[in-house]
Amino acid sequence: MSKLKTSLIATSLSAILVAPAALAEVSANFGVTSNYLWRGVTQSADNPSVSGGLDYSNDSGFYAGTWIGSVDFGGEFEGAESDFYLGYAGELDNGFGYDVGYTYYAYTDLDDSNFGELYFNGSFNAFSFGLAYTPNSDLPDDSPFGQGDLYYHVGYGVDLADDYGLGLTYGYYAFDEDETLYGDNDYGHIQVDITKGDFMFTVSKADDESGDDDLKLVVSWGTTF
Repeated sequence: MSKLKTSLIATSLSAILVAPAALAEVSANFGVTSNYLWRGVTQSADNPSVSGGLDYSNDSGFYAGTWIGSVDFGGEFEGAESDFYLGYAGELDNGFGYDVGYTYYAYTDLDDSNFGELYFNGSFNAFSFGLAYTPNSDLPDDSPFGQGDLYYHVGYGVDLADDYGLGLTYGYYAFDEDETLYGDNDYGHIQVDITKGDFMFTVSKADDESGDDDLKLVVSWGTTF
């Protein structure tokens, strides 16, 4: 289900709210992609997707924002995904970065599939990791994306010469109900991102259990203003 985000290779959102003296910043983003992938699975039926968002932050570390992208799950399930999120991000003296928060995913024409996630992301030098937990969902508990699901990921990102960047990600989705009427649902996926300025080229492959295990080659562009 969702999230393209315009930041290329994984970056965490910055800050927002708390100290009245904190400097506030509002930014907007816009992006297009040849295939909206989320955790290794297409959210746009392997077709292009357009997205945009608005973020508010300040130097205290607190942030909030919203993001909207076009989705297509086949049949009549075509429309928009709206994400609403808030959290707190920062960096310790030793260089360890952290980002903790909550995201609510809402879908037009598919409102019985809305769900929320608590997340924690960490980073140190070129390495990153994260965990997301689903505390609430409109979907049944015995289906994928129901309450109790967990998603883990680890990553590595490095800047290359001439404004190129390289990102490697492995993620694993552990559904609370592993065996359901949909079969064995838990799956892993691997993704390689190569960036150049505002452009990103992605190679992604998910396990058979994902139901979308074709090799994905994706081109994306995004900007923030």
